[in-house]
Amino acid sequence: MTHDNLPGRPSGPVRQLRLVVEAEDYDEALRFYRDAVGLPERAAFEGDGDARVAILDAGVATLEIANPAQKRMIDRVEADGTPSARIRVAFEVDDSAGTTAALVEAGAELVAAPRETPWRSLNARLHAPAGLEVTLFQELETPEARQERPGFTAP
Repeated sequence: MTHDNLPGRPSGPVRQLRLVVEAEDYDEALRFYRDAVGLPERAAFEGDGDARVAILDAGVATLEIANPAQKRMIDRVEADGTPSARIRVAFEVDDSAGTTAALVEAGAELVAAPRETPWRSLNARLHAPAGLEVTLFQELETPEARQERPGFTAP
């Protein structure tokens, strides 16, 4: 059986997106993302010289490309204009307010409390372990409803 024919694997030229993050405090980052955020551990490996990596399952992965004007607009809407990092990780959650509170309790620093955006999601921004800037978002309408509004398109 070839890699292309493995059951449950998406077809196409790219099958998975992995964001690889160096964490000075590996144990803190693992505790935060695996235990507090709730990303299940898919695999973990150890090597010589205390080399360690954990691969955490974050569900569906997308790559969001935004131009500078869009980034500034998101910063204005999501965090009162506080500039975001060039790369920001966004997690879709079922309860943005509850998850934000839990992650602040687990060690994240609140940048912006949950707020409704013009694209009808409830977004919060955090500084999290391993130097990541994180947006939590809770969708407040279906993609089909969003597509009916001006400014939104889908292929």
